[in-house]
Amino acid sequence: MKCSVIRIPAGAPNDMSGLQAAIEEGLFRPEEVAAVLGKTEGNGCVNDFTRGYAVMALKAFFAGVSQEQRPAEISYVMSGGTEGVLSPHFTVISRSGQAETGVNADGLKSLAVGTARTRIFRPEELGRLSQVDAVADAVARAVLDAGITSEADVHFVQIKCPLLTAEQMYDAHSRQVSLVTEDTYKSMGYSRGASALGAAAALGEVERSALTEADICVNWDKFSAVASTSAGSELAYCEVIVFGNSLSAEGPYHIDHAVMKDAIDGAALQGLLDRYPGEELVQVLAKAEADPDGVIRGRRHIMLDDSDINHTRHARAVVGGVLAYVGGDPMIYVSGGGEHQGPKGGGPVAAVFRRR
Repeated sequence: MKCSVIRIPAGAPNDMSGLQAAIEEGLFRPEEVAAVLGKTEGNGCVNDFTRGYAVMALKAFFAGVSQEQRPAEISYVMSGGTEGVLSPHFTVISRSGQAETGVNADGLKSLAVGTARTRIFRPEELGRLSQVDAVADAVARAVLDAGITSEADVHFVQIKCPLLTAEQMYDAHSRQVSLVTEDTYKSMGYSRGASALGAAAALGEVERSALTEADICVNWDKFSAVASTSAGSELAYCEVIVFGNSLSAEGPYHIDHAVMKDAIDGAALQGLLDRYPGEELVQVLAKAEADPDGVIRGRRHIMLDDSDINHTRHARAVVGGVLAYVGGDPMIYVSGGGEHQGPKGGGPVAAVFRRR
């Protein structure tokens, strides 16, 4: 297996000109695309339709390439919200060959990517243990698909998960079943949290037998150090993309991660850069969260109290600015809402590097 990652600027959610130019320049082959991550310029909340718009445009674009170039299946994960300096873009992940065993010729671990998806969820399953278990199974399958043999080699697990809409709530009420919440915006957090705990269970970061539904979005001591979950109304299942390293993978790309202790912990990314001097920083992937205690390093913040701007939007702007400064580039993937994704108030940050 040989994986690669490139970033492509987007002038709008439906702007495919950069992808077309990259193909013409030979930067990637359409038939090898395994996944596309995107940052779209919507509000990142329940009614952000830029995510679905981008997916629709991407599907139409790849359906329009020649038959011999058409990929078999692509995982699409769009994260809405490019507040502050964050720049809208697409991250194209390509993969050639299949996961193998053994050791590559240079003896170095290289980037390995695997994908999987869950079944479709019923509204009443979101934010509950049934979602945790389904995601755990999908993460395990994605790790296997990537050919990664050790949980320690998994450095980022991107999960796109559903949320509750008013229509789905009406359906649940008509069937007389209870929901985890009656608030559509809060449902995003519950879905993100359950998905993150699913990743944590699959990777052995938490004991599944010790998890209860009462832990979800309550017990912040239980979390994944590598999970990044993003909720949206454009799908009813969870899409899972696992990034890690493997000795059986080939190529100059590899990934590593750290954990930000809070929203202004730029040292976490700086530590990764210092670990690989002379290598090209290809992409930064991170989670952003407004500390639920309302305090950052002893200072009060008002992100949770703002009735005009959702706290996830505040957090993306803060973390995006910090990491853009450290990495020297604002075209990075920062997703808001860090329930069970890293410690309370913090979150995972991963960096993809290219050996020169």
